[in-house]
Amino acid sequence: MLAALATIIMACSVSYKFNGSSIDYTKTKTIQIAEFPIRASYVWAPMGSMFNNALKDEFTTHTKLEQVKRNGDLKIEGEITRYEQRNKAVSSEGYSAMTELSITVNVRFTNNTNHAEDFEQQFTAQQSYESTLSLNSVQDELVNKMIKDIVEQIFNATVANW
Repeated sequence: MLAALATIIMACSVSYKFNGSSIDYTKTKTIQIAEFPIRASYVWAPMGSMFNNALKDEFTTHTKLEQVKRNGDLKIEGEITRYEQRNKAVSSEGYSAMTELSITVNVRFTNNTNHAEDFEQQFTAQQSYESTLSLNSVQDELVNKMIKDIVEQIFNATVANW
C-alpha cells in the first residue's frame, strides 16, 4: 500500500517555472532576433541600439534559448515605428504642464514549431515629464523605462503563454 501511494505521488508532479517563460525546450531550442531599424519620423539615435540590446538580453537572461542568426525555432523581427512627444496636460495659465513621450514598436513573431502562435502586433509605452524640463535632460531615463516596458510586453506575448 505504501509503495502504491509513493508511486502515485511521484507520478503526480506539478511543474512551476519562475523565469516567466513557458517554453517546451524539447521542441524549441533556438531564437532568431533580428535588428529592429528605426522607421519613425522623429529619431533619437541611441534608441535603436538600446532597444535591440535590451530585447536580446531579456531572452538571454530569462530563457535557455540559443540565439542564432538564421533558421531559429522562434523568430522575432520588426521595426520601431513611432517615437513622439505630445502635450498631455495644460496648466491654469494655458501652457503645457506635462509632456508625454511614447515609443511604438511593430513586432512580427514566428514560431516555427507551432505556427498557430505566429502574430504581428504593435507594442507601445509612454512616459510623462514636466514641460519645464527639456527633452534632452530626461530622454535617456524615459527611453530606458519605455524600452524596458516594451521588451517585457514582447517577452510576455511571445514566450510567456500563461
